[in-house]
Amino acid sequence: MSIQPTASAGYLSKTNIRAIAFDVFALAFIYMVPTISHMLSIKLYLLEPMRLMLIFALVHTRRPNAYVLALTLPFFSYFISAHPVLVKSLLIAIELSVMVFVFYFLVERMHKLAAIFISIWASKLLYYGLKYIAIITVLPAEPLVGTPLLLQLATSAAFSLYVLWQFRRNGS
Repeated sequence: MSIQPTASAGYLSKTNIRAIAFDVFALAFIYMVPTISHMLSIKLYLLEPMRLMLIFALVHTRRPNAYVLALTLPFFSYFISAHPVLVKSLLIAIELSVMVFVFYFLVERMHKLAAIFISIWASKLLYYGLKYIAIITVLPAEPLVGTPLLLQLATSAAFSLYVLWQFRRNGS
């Protein structure tokens, strides 16, 4: 009598276990950002922790996992801390998902540094367009730009350089 592997045996592959572990880490990190911010008296959200976790996912896990995090991190943050508000959580989920899509679309067509930087800013432009619509309809007290643009440019440059460094390190 031979034992046949089941279809679910491949589900817990090393790659999937790594992605699940990464997701648990990312969710725990997002969960702890408000506490760490309060303890350090630093507004860590200005450093875009959700985008940081997504950048790590782009580099260290597979494409489907990046989409899962892009769609879930903002809502997870909303459900555990009520921040950002639900409408902004939806906008951030759209923004992060678009970033993943644009990155994977461009990465095969141009230099990796340009692909990640363009994907970040294309998604930001979409976010600000959608946020403007939200401001004139449902979020009138919300400022259009909450994080200084120079700080956003600096984080975008740092994230892009990290992606480039990781791709070169991995020979991709």
